[in-house]
Formats: sequence, structure tokens, C-alpha cells
Amino acid sequence: MDVLQELETRRAAARMGGGEKRIAAQHSKGKLTARERVELLLDDDSFEEFDMFVAHRCTDFGMEKDRPAGDGVVTGWGTINGRLVYVFSQDFTVMGGSVSETHGQKICKIMDMAVQNGAPIIGINDSGGARIQEGVASLAAYGEVFQRNITASGVVPQISLIMGPTAGGAVYSPAMTDFIFMVKDSSYMFVTGPDVVKTVTNEHVTAEELGGASTHTKKSSVADAAFENDVEALAEVRRLIDFLPANNRQKPPVRPFFDNVSRVEESLDTLVPDNPNMPYDMKELIMKLADEGDFYEIQEEFAKNILTGFIRLEGSTVGVVANQPMVLAGCLDIDASRKAARFVRFCDAFEIPLLTLVDVPGFLPGTSQEYAGVIKHGAKLLFAYGEATVPKVTVITRKAYGGAYVVMASKHLNGDFNYAWPTSEIAVMGAKGATEIIHRGDLDDPEKIAQHTQDYEDRFANPFVAAEKGVIDEVIMPQSTRKRVCRAFASLRGKQVHTPWKKHDNIPL
Repeated sequence: MDVLQELETRRAAARMGGGEKRIAAQHSKGKLTARERVELLLDDDSFEEFDMFVAHRCTDFGMEKDRPAGDGVVTGWGTINGRLVYVFSQDFTVMGGSVSETHGQKICKIMDMAVQNGAPIIGINDSGGARIQEGVASLAAYGEVFQRNITASGVVPQISLIMGPTAGGAVYSPAMTDFIFMVKDSSYMFVTGPDVVKTVTNEHVTAEELGGASTHTKKSSVADAAFENDVEALAEVRRLIDFLPANNRQKPPVRPFFDNVSRVEESLDTLVPDNPNMPYDMKELIMKLADEGDFYEIQEEFAKNILTGFIRLEGSTVGVVANQPMVLAGCLDIDASRKAARFVRFCDAFEIPLLTLVDVPGFLPGTSQEYAGVIKHGAKLLFAYGEATVPKVTVITRKAYGGAYVVMASKHLNGDFNYAWPTSEIAVMGAKGATEIIHRGDLDDPEKIAQHTQDYEDRFANPFVAAEKGVIDEVIMPQSTRKRVCRAFASLRGKQVHTPWKKHDNIPL
């Protein structure tokens, strides 16, 4: 019986991580421990742990005297609503969650299993960085993890939770994953910390300002969302996983739904205002199309002129990209293009169909946009839509002008169904600008210009010219949009596209 007792004793010691005092310190910062996080993330009693007794092998600086079991990271697998996921959770109570050679090997083992068995990887990051005592061995551990992030990209979904400090090389593993969630006031990410910044550039900045949740959700777009505390963040990851397939060979899960496919929304007939310069909230349309009005928004705080996220139609996941007329009139700019392009590429990698809702007056003009490379960044979105082979359904609600019309999943970028509302206008530019170019000889005569503008509007401020040319498949009633979109996606379930062989493309980065 002694052997059995020893197993229990060793397990109990491993579960205690850095001990009572450090666990109390972790709790006092409003943070959960590594194991508490895993328990909240996964279904009850579903966690199967790996490598509980692994210890580091470092003998420098007296390290051989302190060899805690588990080496600062909890790894294993479990289920979320019955579906397999792999997880690692760094333990800040053990040497500050610092990454050693063996810590890295534990993470790599789980990532290899996730790719082999086709299940998502969820990484909970809470680490002071590389373990300095181990020197290059700890850097090698990072490198091994990075390589696996790259190999797994587009094969299985990768989700990162930043639940404490993540600094230096440690930030690059989450940066390569598909989604990054942060916790307000207790997590931060940066390549170099405030002290180094102060020494090198003489800038005085706090950790929160430099790399806190607000910075990365609003300014840098590094993170996709930030939540009030650990519990909320973990609950939201469970919700996200429900939208995603287990890997790139499987379809997303189909959930039971209690919403009529043919539901008519008469309020949509009056969603677009009579005045073409008046904004309206595109989120209202998304909610009214979605099963049960459920919209899981991604990067809500960044580039608010475009909306990205997941809904379900007939119980199946659909990725939504939509211009938001409430912000910058729905113009595309550098930030919006980058945000949407990354989202489109994720959906295409994991066979998630794309619904695009269009109301775009063009790209944002100005020197700051041109100098920062709006041409190249705008081309990212164009490229992402053009290379995507998943079912693509597009609905133009109002303006679709110029190059921005083409970029937003138009028929010319192999859109499968391109619908337009009667309120839509597809043209090279707005009537006033177009008239002043076509009839520049009449600029001195306001009456003539007014008449020309009216003529141009009568001709182009409607979807019928585009419909005559076949670049719009059908002009539909706004109230019936849900039914038409659902039927379109249903008809595309067997879609297959064969593209020329290539090693990979060269998207304009």
C-alpha cells in the first residue's frame, strides 16, 4: 500500500504547484491558478493530465535543489461540451511560470498530439518569460513551440488566453495562434518591458499602457477580445469553440436550432434610411439574420468600421464580414482591411462559409492612409476573398462604390451568390463626384450640374444596372434576407473548387 500512498502524496504535491503562499498571492491579484483555469475551461471531470511529475534538468546556479513536479505548466486533454481539446496552462506560482527546456517539451508533446488527432489547442499563458538560469536551452524550448504553432496553423484551431504577464519571446507563440483573449488589468503582452523601454528610448510607460488589454484590443489589434476576469474569459472560449470545427478536415458542429429558416423580418425593409448619408447600425441586420440573434463578434474594439464574427444559420457556423456605416461611413481603411482579411483567411482555412454584408462608399482617402500603405493592406482583403474557396454569399444593402465594391466579395472574386437590396447602388463613385468629372464643361452652370446629377442617380443609384449585367444574381426584398441567405448556403454545401497547384501563395504582407 506504500506505493499507492506515495502516488497520492506525489500527486498532492504536484497539484499544490508553488505552495499555499504563492497560490494565495495569485488569488490576491484576482487571478485563478493554472489548475483552476483548466477545470473551468473543460467539462467537469474530463481533464486527463500528462507529465504531472516532469521536473527540470538544470544544474546551474543551484537549480538542482529546487525541482518542482510539473515544471510550471499543466498539460493534458479534455472536452468542451463533449468535444476533444488539448490544453496547456502555465503556472505562475512555480518559478513565475518561466519556460525551461522541459516546460517547453511538455507543451510541444500536447501540440503534437493535437495535430495528430485533429483537435484544437488552447494555451493559457501566465509566464515571466524564459528561465534565465537555463540560457539557450529555454530559448530552444520557445523555438520548438513556435515551430509547432506554424505547423498547426490552418490544421487545427489554436486559441491563446493571456492571463498574466507574457513578455519577450513568449509573445510570439500566442501571436501565431488564431485567437487571442486577454483579461483586463491582470494580463499584458510586450516584446520589451517598461524598464527596457525607459533605458533605450527614455519613454516612461506603465506595463498596462505598453501592453495591457486595452492597448492590444483597441490600438495594436494583437488581441481579439478582453474580458473582466479569468472566469468570463474561460466561459467565452467555451462559447467560441462551439462555433469551430475540430480541424481542417471536419465541418463545424451543427447545433440544434429553434428559429424558423423562413422567418420574415419586416423591419429590415426600413433599415436603410431614405437619406443616403444617414448611418444605420449594421449589427441590427446581423442579429436579425442569425439563428436566435446570436452573434459572436471578433475584434469588436478594433477598426469598428468593419464587423467580423460568427453566427449560425440553420444550426451551422457562418463567418460574417460587414461594413459598419456608423463608423467612418463604413469606409475601408488599413485597419479594417487587415482585420477582415485575417478573419476571412481563418474561415477559409477551416471550411467556414462566408457571409458578406456590404455598404461601402470606398477606401478612406488621405495622406496618412497612402503613406502607411493602404494599397498593400487593402490588397490583403482583396487577396483573402479571392483565394477563399468556401461558400461565399454577399448581400449589398446600400452603397458599393469603386474598388471597394470589388474587394467586398463581389461576383468577380468568385462570389457564389451576390444579392442586392432594392436600396443598393453599385457604381464607380457617388453621383456628385461622377457628374463633376463627366460634365466638367458644365461646372459653371449649377442648374445643369443638378440635372446631370439627377440623371446619373436615376441611372446608377439602384441595383438594376448590375443585375442586367449579371454581376448581381438577384435583387431581393430586405425582409426575406434570412430565408434567401439560408437557402443559398444550403445549396452550396457540396461546393468544391480546384485551383492550380502551388506550394503556397504570396499574399501582400
